[in-house]
Order: sequence, then structure tokens, then C-alpha cells
Amino acid sequence: MKSRTVRPIRNNRQEKAVSRNEKVRPIRSAETGRSVSGKVQKRRLDNTQPLRGVPPVPPPVSAGRSKKAGAKKGTAYFDFDLLLVIIFLMCFGLVMLYSTSAYSAQSDFQNDMYYFTKQGVIGILSFVVMIVVSKIDYHIYGAFAFECYMFSMVMMLLVKTPLGIEVYGARRWIQLPGNLTLQPSEITKIAVILFISYELCRMGKKINTRDGFVRIMAFGLIAAGGVMFLTENLSTAIIVFAITCILFFVAHPKTKPFIKIIGVVAVVAVVGISIMAATITTSENFRLRRIITWLDPENHADSGGFQVMQGLYAIGSGGFWGKGLGNSTQKLGVIPEVQNDMILTIVCEELGVFGAIVILVLFGLLLYRLMFIARNAPDMFGSLIATGIFAHIALQVILNIAVVTNLIPTTGITLPFISYGGTSILFLMTEMGIALGISRKIKLSEG
Repeated sequence: MKSRTVRPIRNNRQEKAVSRNEKVRPIRSAETGRSVSGKVQKRRLDNTQPLRGVPPVPPPVSAGRSKKAGAKKGTAYFDFDLLLVIIFLMCFGLVMLYSTSAYSAQSDFQNDMYYFTKQGVIGILSFVVMIVVSKIDYHIYGAFAFECYMFSMVMMLLVKTPLGIEVYGARRWIQLPGNLTLQPSEITKIAVILFISYELCRMGKKINTRDGFVRIMAFGLIAAGGVMFLTENLSTAIIVFAITCILFFVAHPKTKPFIKIIGVVAVVAVVGISIMAATITTSENFRLRRIITWLDPENHADSGGFQVMQGLYAIGSGGFWGKGLGNSTQKLGVIPEVQNDMILTIVCEELGVFGAIVILVLFGLLLYRLMFIARNAPDMFGSLIATGIFAHIALQVILNIAVVTNLIPTTGITLPFISYGGTSILFLMTEMGIALGISRKIKLSEG
């Protein structure tokens, strides 16, 4: 096979001669040796055709275009606003925890920083866990969503074994080495968020059918039933099932079925209240007794209404600006275990209504950032996970405030990031890490 030759480009003098005479000698083909006749058009020097098989040279980058502008296009996003809110909530919670628990810690452990130190160490470790989790691709959780769901059920079963321990009359914890405890219901919250989100994405349009509704609700009810009967934690069971309902509502394209469900629940609630009204006064069930205390706390202050009444006194005595940080009197052994779910009462007593407003604003910012991540997530799975985390935080904050102000009967719901509890902080920060990991997948558009 003969080699292809490339004819050299003529110089400028030859080109001028050609344009003047408009005559071109016939080009002899390199392959056949025959002369090529025909009309030849004028050619410009820069009108050269690229060689076959050689890609064209890309156009040069204009000098006016900055490298920074080119780097911004498609740059990964990270929600630093959410990170700052989390840090501020953690620091505020530690300050209020020390102020609230110093007296009881000195009295019980001869160390006024006992609760503060434990919470601080767990908080730092949880922060590291959050950063590590935020660097993991959240799509990996979908591959192990069912395994996480089953693992949470197994962990709750361990509460019924000798590993389970009872604290203040409730058997909800597992004993760990090093005098540490673990509350499995906190694992169930994350497991339900991940698994229900995965199932909704996997089922696709099948969620519009009755079978899809039954399947999703069945998984939610099983998890909530496990929390209720295995760990004896009604409030967490309500949160778990509520997260399932919210995720299904967000993923479902229609609203009418949910209106019907709300109507049915309302009818059942009316019938249930009517039945309880006839039997509640003679019932020995401690949950029903809590409802009696909630309806009339003053006349039951010697039994179950003491904590609620003292909490209301603390809130009322604080006024708008409060008595000052560290100047609470209700924390001096009056309210039992005030560093747990009743810590908001001490915040209101020492910092007043202003302190409560600050907490509400911080939680509002936290929920706003989670909603932003859910709306801008790159896919449905990420959006549903962020929505589930949003629902968890919102429900827990609302229920805790409602209990403290006696709007609902007393439950064991803690205030996120503020109340004392190592397991709660660890898994809350894990959820925040997942949310930050979803935010990393958000791409910024140019412009």
C-alpha cells in the first residue's frame, strides 16, 4: 500500500499569482497518478481541512475568562450554615446542662461537672462521627437499609434479655462495657428513616396502590410495635410511626387518601376518649393515670403531677429575661432528673422567655436547612432521607415543648442537643452527618 503524502501549503507569492490568473495546474493524485480535472475554487491560507482521524484542535480559552469562574461550575455544595447551627446548639446545650445539673451532680457524685464531662466527651466523639459520616456517599445506605432495619429490631429484642437494664421503672437500655448504656430505640429512628425512604424509591408508582400503602404502613407499624412492646417507650413509638406516615405523605402524589385517613383517626380518637372517660378514674394503668394527672395536675401534685407543676412554676417565675444564668431555684433538687426531658423549664427560669425564643429560633434554622437540603437533593432517595430527619427533629422538639408546658400528658421525650443523654446525642449527630453528606451531592449551577 502506497503511503499518503500531504502537499505543502503554497507561499503567499504563489497564492497571489493563482488568484490573479485564476488558473491552477491539475493536481496529480498520489494514489492513482491521474490528474484531477474540474473547477477549482479559490482557497484561503487559513481554510485548511483537518487530517482524517485527527480530532480538531479545541478553541483557545479567552483571556477574559477567569479560572475561578470555571471552577465554580458544577462545584459540590456543603451546608456550612447547618454545621454552624449544630455547633451552636451543642455549645448552648452544654452550658445549660452544666447550669442545670451542677447541684445534683455534686450531691450524688461529689463532682459538679459529672454530667457536663460525660456529655462533653460524647459530644466531641459524636462530632467526629458526624464528620466521618458526612463524607460517605448516602446511596450506600440504600444497599444496607433492610439490614439496618432488622438490626434495630434485634437490638430491641436484647432489652428483654439479661443485657437489658431498668432505669427509673423503665426497661429501655442495654448494658455495655465500661458502665455505658445504649438505648436501641434511637437506632430504630435512623433505621426507619433509611429503610422507608429506600422502600418508597424502590416501589416507585406502586405506592399509589393499596398494596403499596399496606406494605409501607406495615413496616412502620412493626417498628413502632417493637419500640412499644420491647422497650416500653410509647412516645418514641409514636415518633417512629409518625416518621413513616410523613415520608409516605411526601412521596405520594395524592392528598385525598390522607384526608380520609385523618377522618378515620379522628373518629377512633373520639370513641376511645369516650370509653376512657368511663373507665379512667378506676384504671390502674400508669399511662391512663398520666392522663388524669395531665387533666388536673393541681389535685394530683402528690402523685404524678408534682414534676409538671414545679416545671410550670419555673417557667412562670423566669419572666421575659429570666433570673440569670445559674440562679434557678427549681433545679436545687425540686424537679427530679431535671437535666433530662425537663431541662427547658430551667432554661425558661434562668433565661426567661427570651431564652426559649433563642432555642426556638435555633431549631427553626436547623429545620430550615434540612428542608433546603431535602428540596435540592439530587435524587428522591436523598430528599426522603432529609425529610425523615426533618420530621424526627420537628416531632421531638414539638412533643418536648408540649410536655413541659402541660399541653399533652407527660412522656419521656428529650429536647434534641440540649437534654442529657449520650445515646441521643450520638445518633442525632449521625443523622446530621447523613444530612451533610446529602448536601455534598448538591451541585451549584453557574450564574
